[in-house]
Amino acid sequence: MAGLYIHIPFCRSRCIYCGFYSTTALNLRQRYVEALCKEIALRPSDKQDIETIYLGGGTPSQLTIPQLHQIFDAIYKYNKVSPDAEVTIEMNPDDVTEAFADGLCWLPVNRVSMGAQTFDDKRLKWLHRRHTSHQVAEALERLRDNGIRNISIDLMYGFPGETLSDWKADITAALSLNAEHLSAYCLTIEEGTPLARIMGTGCLIPRQSPDQEPVPMILPDEETERSMYELLIDRLTSAGYEHYEISNFARPGFRSRHNSAYWNDTPYIGIGAAAHSYDGHTRNWNIDDIYQYIEGMESGKRLFDAETIEGDTRYNDRLTVALRTREGLDLSTLSDRHRDYAIKNARRFLNNGLLHITPANHLALTRQGLFVSDMIICELMLV
Repeated sequence: MAGLYIHIPFCRSRCIYCGFYSTTALNLRQRYVEALCKEIALRPSDKQDIETIYLGGGTPSQLTIPQLHQIFDAIYKYNKVSPDAEVTIEMNPDDVTEAFADGLCWLPVNRVSMGAQTFDDKRLKWLHRRHTSHQVAEALERLRDNGIRNISIDLMYGFPGETLSDWKADITAALSLNAEHLSAYCLTIEEGTPLARIMGTGCLIPRQSPDQEPVPMILPDEETERSMYELLIDRLTSAGYEHYEISNFARPGFRSRHNSAYWNDTPYIGIGAAAHSYDGHTRNWNIDDIYQYIEGMESGKRLFDAETIEGDTRYNDRLTVALRTREGLDLSTLSDRHRDYAIKNARRFLNNGLLHITPANHLALTRQGLFVSDMIICELMLV
């Protein structure tokens, strides 16, 4: 079964931390939608049913309801979509007007992923987020009123100057919304982002007003970040969420089927500028330039690069994603050489309780292993 990813790169303004491909050229939206529809027609999933559809970005909610209709019409025209497909759209809280929420009723969308990030309005402003904390709850209420029963919200922690109490307040606010799914990520410095440039110019948070002095940007230390992550796990699991991937928590029955497919080595098709595709043997990705992407599709030509995924590369890819999940890496899917290598290098982590082998013969992180997952994965990779 396949997943279909549609990349919508438009943002009204860019957040300082985001490293995903995006553009503020909103005047290109209609041309881009038409280019997307041409690529969808060019690349039908004739070999597999589509089980999940995911509109990500960027900010897909920057498209109009008619433009979203146009995209879904093309998807369903050229693909066989499962009747119970999970259909997700990412959106910003401030985009969820009553009219937009009403319009979703006429689309096949049954899941929404919303970027809340934090419930501290000052931090939202610093991140260059357009919404306020109040708008998150307002958006969820509008979505619920219009029949959306599967909502995920994104959170971030590890902000400069953030305390454990601050993070606890954010978790409490998130839990009060009763979302079916929560994703939480530690703030990271991505190369090429405004945040990276800030870090490179004296590590100061810019003034919010002319009379305000710049504030030193001091990120939480490793011990504080670990305490924040422990608090996250404890609070969410106590509230009935399943911790099924390092950064993801779900009510029973509400795991992200689309993202789970990535982690489980399921083929997927990526449509749009910078979108990636994978068929089990090769990976390819569209050009990450919206102008060239549109011009190429207007002339009927898809501009992309590709690579073959085999041998050690395939092992490293499987290890990197599977070990992040609760189920872990299925050792029976590996070649004899890769399985022997994985077990040999995992032995010390098995002995010190950071890894364990499940009854299903999966190599998986323990609770303590979660906190040093990057190090463990690096030690098990082939270089």
